[in-house]
Amino acid sequence: MIVVFGSINIDLVTKTERIPAPGETVIGGDYSKAPGGKGANQALAARRAGAEVKMAGAYGRDAFAEEALRLLRADGVDLDQARAVDNPTGAAFITVDAHGENAIVVASGANSAARAEPLAELAWRAGDWLIMQREVPDAEVFLAAAIARAGGAKILLNNAPALPLTVEQVRLFDAICVNETEAAILGRHLGFSDLEPGAVAERLTMDFQVMGLATLGPLGAVLAGKDRTLRMAPPKVKVVDTTGAGDTFIGAFVAALARGADEAQALREGLAAGSLACTLPGAQPSMPFAADIARLAATLAS
Repeated sequence: MIVVFGSINIDLVTKTERIPAPGETVIGGDYSKAPGGKGANQALAARRAGAEVKMAGAYGRDAFAEEALRLLRADGVDLDQARAVDNPTGAAFITVDAHGENAIVVASGANSAARAEPLAELAWRAGDWLIMQREVPDAEVFLAAAIARAGGAKILLNNAPALPLTVEQVRLFDAICVNETEAAILGRHLGFSDLEPGAVAERLTMDFQVMGLATLGPLGAVLAGKDRTLRMAPPKVKVVDTTGAGDTFIGAFVAALARGADEAQALREGLAAGSLACTLPGAQPSMPFAADIARLAATLAS
């Protein structure tokens, strides 16, 4: 079982020739509406990769809620631990430029009222995983970690957005995943001298016995495990939209670990899934299914 505790959003996406500079207005074309949120994205990605997934978080009692939950429901993610609250459903405002890069502003809405308490209702088992991010209140993130740890589960934190972590907080997790920017910020908070993503991942493992995982965009990813550091390049794909690619990587990566795959295979499947997500527009609508992930992962080598 994989449990995701995190954000549930509606994404409002528009394409422009370029992302505006501060104070600048850029005219886009049409805009689209799609379910999103880092938590919901990672839950759907893990489910489509073949895992049994439960989603915990909060959504509003408004018109956006059904759309925000639509694909989670359609793909069979268990929503019993997701609760309706009075705040409006969270929203992300996403600009995608002509090269597929994006800029995102997130309005927390109901996510600020997400609570970890429903996780105590679950029958946790050894081998389960809890995935979390930093788009819900920090106090609830750390409470959720304590609940899952007491049940024997392993915990991955996607430290996004890049908020500080103390040494004691780092030790709450079995794995921490960051992108290049987040790696540098986390490394600086922890006093690391080398802020290169791979170096940060290795220090997490050496200093804290936490699996360090850094995504490197078009350069792939690096994983620092107990016995070795793995660096892997992604497959070549035609990039349409990178929105949700990192979330797709995490969901597929943990789905593979929960299935019993080793770290190298999990990294292959994460990179394959994240790359496939770049070939279609949107976050959740672009997420691939297990058969396509396996086919592309088979072409990758460490």
